[in-house]
Amino acid sequence: MPGEMALSTQPDDHDSHYVLLAKIDNARNVSNILKAIHFKESATVFASSMGLKVTVEDAKCVQANAFIQEGLFHEYHIREDQVTFKINLTVLLECLTIFGTSPVPGMTTTLKMCYGGYGCPLILMLEEDGVLTDCSIKTLEPDEVLDFNFSSTNVLNKIIMKSECLKEAFSELDMTSDILQILLSPDQPYFRLSTYGNAGSTHSDFPKDSDMVESFLCTQTQTNRYKISLLKPSVKALTLSTRVSIRTDNRGFLSLQYMIKNDDGQVCFVEYYCAPDEDVDDPEH
Repeated sequence: MPGEMALSTQPDDHDSHYVLLAKIDNARNVSNILKAIHFKESATVFASSMGLKVTVEDAKCVQANAFIQEGLFHEYHIREDQVTFKINLTVLLECLTIFGTSPVPGMTTTLKMCYGGYGCPLILMLEEDGVLTDCSIKTLEPDEVLDFNFSSTNVLNKIIMKSECLKEAFSELDMTSDILQILLSPDQPYFRLSTYGNAGSTHSDFPKDSDMVESFLCTQTQTNRYKISLLKPSVKALTLSTRVSIRTDNRGFLSLQYMIKNDDGQVCFVEYYCAPDEDVDDPEH
């Protein structure tokens, strides 16, 4: 493919002044994972030798992180320990999908992404079937992102399950409710999702020995409530994922980790952190 040949050459002198240079054969592998966290205009990009982490936050209560590992790119160069900038995620996605969002069999969009350092724009060079498009996106001073201080040593309960099971449960829950209550317990009902909406209360239970549950590690009974408005954006990631890890820590903070396979069968991760709703008395406390 001419596009592949054009993008897989060694970095030339013209590229040497970029602090970040990344090339990938299929731009959809980047755009799909970014769509999973696109619930706000702005995103903060952290680039390191490990790859890219893109973070979106809302109301100091929810944070989404998309991880695009260095190994997903067929060329990846970074000349600083860490590069950080803020960008308009809506514009970035529009540029990445400039040739359309639905895949055409046998046709992929190649992507070359360049960043020259603080104050410089992010430059995207996209090519599909010999047609080239260049985009230059203004970057901004990064904000301080929240540290949810979610440490594995403080995790009390953790379940790994197949995503289809949770997708089904979410589709059956009453989304007129403001609150989703999550009960995790070493004893029955083990894992229960509850909503309290106009139509009354609804519950979904998942037995720990279900075929859908791959790992069940619950040390104590916890009941926490979360604002559905904060969890709704994570449904995008759930829809794309094959597996999900659900964890809660000793403060009731929720971590949802989604494993997403891209078009080439490689694995990426999207993680959501959500603070518990403080307006409601937790029945456990």
